[in-house]
Parts: sequence; C-alpha cells; structure tokens
Amino acid sequence: MTKKTIIVITGATGTGKTTVQKYLRDKYDIPAVITHTTRPMRVGERNGVDYYFETPESFLKNHYLEYVTYAHYQYGSSHEGLARTWAEHDVASIVLDTAGALTYVHELGDQAAVLFLTVDNHASLRHRLLQRGDAEPMVTKRLASPEYGRDLVLPIGLRGVAKTVVNDDWQLAKQKIDQFVKGLLADKSQNTTF
Repeated sequence: MTKKTIIVITGATGTGKTTVQKYLRDKYDIPAVITHTTRPMRVGERNGVDYYFETPESFLKNHYLEYVTYAHYQYGSSHEGLARTWAEHDVASIVLDTAGALTYVHELGDQAAVLFLTVDNHASLRHRLLQRGDAEPMVTKRLASPEYGRDLVLPIGLRGVAKTVVNDDWQLAKQKIDQFVKGLLADKSQNTTF
C-alpha cells in the first residue's frame, strides 16, 4: 500500500499558489483538495470546483482539519474533502496559509510535503492581485491584514520541512517545482509496500 501524500502549497496572497496548484494538476495529474470559504466568488470561479462557497452559517456545519479567518473571511479544509481525494489518488495538493500548513505538518507528519512560495519584491504582490481581478478595496484590506504579514515569512515550524520557491520568474519557479515533485514521486515509488 502506498502512503498518501498531500502537497501543501503556502505563502502570502499573490505569490502564485493557485497557479502552482493548476500546474501540478495539468502536468502531473495531481488533483486539488477542494476547500471551503465564505469569501465572495471571483469572476470565473465555480462552486465545488474552485472552492465550496459557504455562508457563515453553512461553513460551521463542516468537520475541519483546519480553518482560519483571513481578511474577515473564513477558509477551511474538511476531513471529508481530504478523505474523498485520497480515496482516488495517492498524491493531492492543497492551498493553505502558513498557519494551515503548520497544522497539516503537525497533524499529518511526513504525509504533508510543503511548498512555500515567495517573491523577492513584495511590492509586486499588489499588482498581481489587481491583475487577477480582485477589487482595489479588497486588495488594500488584504495587504493590511496581520495574516498577510505573517504569510510573507517562512514560519519557524516549517523551516527544514518546506521547500521554498521564489516565484518572480515563472519558468525558473517551474523548474524548482518539477525538482520537488520528481523527488517526491521517486520517494513514493521506493516506499511502496506490498
């Protein structure tokens, strides 16, 4: 039986976490665990595909491995969502803030493989958020939040655990991500037991 693994993609808003998750899906057929949020749906997003979009009341009815409030919205990953994905795939991915990544490492141990995304120029993140279609007031609010400041820095609890990828240049970032995934998949093939 192969050990199940979750690739936890973390870092500050605008560093490319969703782009990396889509890349893992498209290149390696690694599915995303669908998480829950109370934030408004962005243009082009679909309920049950990008997130489970919840009301504050419906959000509280799920069973969470972790959940946080970020910029006044709730985000969480449910036990059921992770189990559903692992029932069909040995490796999956999830996008979490750094607090969530710490929880996954604490709860799942070496089943959690962490990618920490960052950029050299933090000022560029405002531009990235506006480019993806976020409203100016939401961007300002997000960048002023204490969670944003926290997620800019690799937490002590993830040092020595997370692979850091600087995502200033997507082509170079992809090379680092490819090395990470190939190493992970090679380890999985060596650790299969019968």
